[in-house]
Amino acid sequence: MSALLLARDRLITLGLILTMVVSMSACSESWKEEVMLHDGNKIIVKRSQSFGGSRELGQGAPIKEQEISFTVPGNDKEITFKNEFSEDVGRANFTLLALHILNGTAYIVVEPLGCMSYNKWGRPNPPYVIFKHDGNTWQRVTMQELPLEFKDINLVINTKSHADELVASSIVSAERVRKLNSSLTQPEFKTILKENIENAGGERCGEMVFYKGMWVGVGDSIGKRMMDRKTK
Repeated sequence: MSALLLARDRLITLGLILTMVVSMSACSESWKEEVMLHDGNKIIVKRSQSFGGSRELGQGAPIKEQEISFTVPGNDKEITFKNEFSEDVGRANFTLLALHILNGTAYIVVEPLGCMSYNKWGRPNPPYVIFKHDGNTWQRVTMQELPLEFKDINLVINTKSHADELVASSIVSAERVRKLNSSLTQPEFKTILKENIENAGGERCGEMVFYKGMWVGVGDSIGKRMMDRKTK
């Protein structure tokens, strides 16, 4: 009888843990940030994020989705950029780095989030994916199309680690954004790079191909077969 009670207690405990995990995965947070633009002007943006998706055992839930909304100065229309979840990478696609505006046109600079996303978005070097708002939708553009005036990383990068402070703040000031980002040592987080760097996707991020619903390294047997087919 005691064994049955012990088994029941274990099931109850497991159920509580699973409930907590689901609750954490469904958690959504929002805050406001002050963004310093290249010309010295500032705008207030609204940001939000939720957690969930694929993760390693013992690790917390990754960022599943993010949004940033803002109004271009001189225009009453609110624009939203969505960093969406996708099954192929198991989480959000990007880390948001910068928002800039020139002549009423908005640009978003992001970095692929993780090795699978880096391969999905073409292994860019410098490691950025850039979007330009054409007045209706976001369109991906090349690094060469990003105005040279844009140099600053001006959004909080590690929003997961700083989530408590971000949510507790009425508005995260531009100075605080710089302070929160200052501990990051990667060169692509210090300024918007224009030249290639070594190990742009990370030292262990080799080339991968998408095969039957999963990313595999080109050095793997499946990856080699896929690459052979592409070259024929």
